[in-house]
Amino acid sequence: MPTFAEHKKARFDYDILETLEAGLMLSGQEVKSIKHGRASLLGAFVTIRGDELFITNMSVPPWQIKNISGEYNETRPRKLLLHRSEIATCIGKIKTHGLTVLPLRLYGERGKIKVELGVAKYRKKHDKRELIKKRDVQRELDRTFRARD
Repeated sequence: MPTFAEHKKARFDYDILETLEAGLMLSGQEVKSIKHGRASLLGAFVTIRGDELFITNMSVPPWQIKNISGEYNETRPRKLLLHRSEIATCIGKIKTHGLTVLPLRLYGERGKIKVELGVAKYRKKHDKRELIKKRDVQRELDRTFRARD
């Protein structure tokens, strides 16, 4: 499965509790642009409108700048395609538990573009510092074991 875009900072800023797979409603030129790796998930998040979920602030620049229509908006909200039960659980977690749903990566599966969503809780600054310390200690251990071999 080719990965077209990834939100790497999300895994550092948030504790990912659960992941989901969803489809996206896209236009033809958006599909071409995403398949060529021009999409960006930085700053994107999931919002609720009625009984539906939308990915907001995902940037998909136009495929061909000369051929776009006048009302093309590269950060428009795009509808997420999920089963009704998955939508209900996401809405429940957002409203009752105060969690956030973030897009983690865009990838292709059997010709379709899918988005991996993460139900997440924001990390506080001291938690991030602990994560950095653990990562540095693990790096040092790996270096010493490699030096011995």
